[in-house]
Formats: sequence, C-alpha cells, structure tokens
Amino acid sequence: MARQSPSHPRRVPVDAPVLVIGLGRFGSAAASKLEQLGREVLVIDTDPLLVQKWADKVTHAVQADARDLDALKQIGGRDFSVAIVAVGASLEGSVVITANLVDLGIPQIWAKAMSPSHGTILERIGANHVIYAEAEAGDRLAHLVSGQVLDFIEFDDELSVAKLRPPLVAQGAEIQTLGLRRKYGVTIVGVRSPAAPFVYASSDTVVGPEDFIVVAGTAADVDAFARLAR
Repeated sequence: MARQSPSHPRRVPVDAPVLVIGLGRFGSAAASKLEQLGREVLVIDTDPLLVQKWADKVTHAVQADARDLDALKQIGGRDFSVAIVAVGASLEGSVVITANLVDLGIPQIWAKAMSPSHGTILERIGANHVIYAEAEAGDRLAHLVSGQVLDFIEFDDELSVAKLRPPLVAQGAEIQTLGLRRKYGVTIVGVRSPAAPFVYASSDTVVGPEDFIVVAGTAADVDAFARLAR
C-alpha cells in the first residue's frame, strides 16, 4: 500500500524518465513494467551481475552506490524528476539514499518501507510516497486464499476492487433490479463472459453463472459478498 506524504510535489510529465535504485524483486518488477509502458528507465545497483543482466532490458543500467551523493551526481541523478528507492531491507541504506535524492532536488520520490516506523522516517526526510510492498502483498494474499476472490486491490479504507465469480444473488437479472449496493454494499463495475472481452457494467447488464465480475466497495463488504459464492 502506498501512502503519500503531506507535502505535495510539483507535477511532473507523465512520460518523465525514472531512476530506479535497487534491482531486487521489487525494483526489478518496477523497472520492467516501466520499460513495458514506454518509459525511459535508469537502474542502479551495486551488484555488477544484476547490472549486466538488466543492461539489455532497460534504457540504462549502471553499477553505482546510491548512498554516495557524488556517485548520483556523476550519473546525472539530478536530471530526473521521478525516482524509486527499492532498497528496503537496509533501513540505513534506504534512508541515506532517500536523503540524497532530496538533496538533488528530485521532486517525486517513491520509497519502499519495511515497517510503519521506517516509512515515517522516509516521509520526514522528504519521500513523497512510501510503499509498503510486503504488507500490500500479504494483505492481497489473505483475500485470495479463500478461493472466492480471484484478484484484489485495496486502495484505502473506503474502496477496494475485486475480481470474482458471481454469487447467485448477482445472476440472471438486470443489475438495476438486484439492489446489490443497498443489500451488500458493493457495485458491479465490470463483467467478462467466457471468450469475450471485459465490458463495463451498465444498469441493464445481466450476469451469467460462467462470467467473472469486478466489484467495488469496502474490503469488508467485498469479502462478505465474495463469500456468498461458496
């Protein structure tokens, strides 16, 4: 789960190059997806083997120690407006790196935290967004292990979105007649039928027993609704 700090960084272009520091699982996944999205990516890691592995996968890959402010300057770190600190296992390392990025004047800094106290420190030194990757993954897994929810994203206390098989109460009639929001606190926002593309639900959409549905509501309401499919 990502939490934004009270400070509001200035807007940056949606296609701005991204500096990714750390090529562990989290950093690698972020760099790979950014590259797929067409973003220019510079990845940094102290491990020469990892850097060599990623040299052909992203725009630039450099072996450097981001804890060294001069090293960041030498690779052009201050030219970036977006940076991701994916070094979470070492609290000291992530704090020093984040502080260096703040010193370089990078306006949008995303930093991975391993605990709430770690995240608080990162926010206080200037991280605009703190990401609790392990906590988010664990929370998502807890929703998935029931077998009813096929995918789950929790945005905040008031909004979660899940993909699931439709309970009987959601099938066989136009959505507007079912009263799902009133009865269960959820809204069907999309439907995918077998061998058909995803479509946004409308008031006259009818859900079949073989369909997948995407529903929105609080985490508690979504979980309770999913349990009706058992």
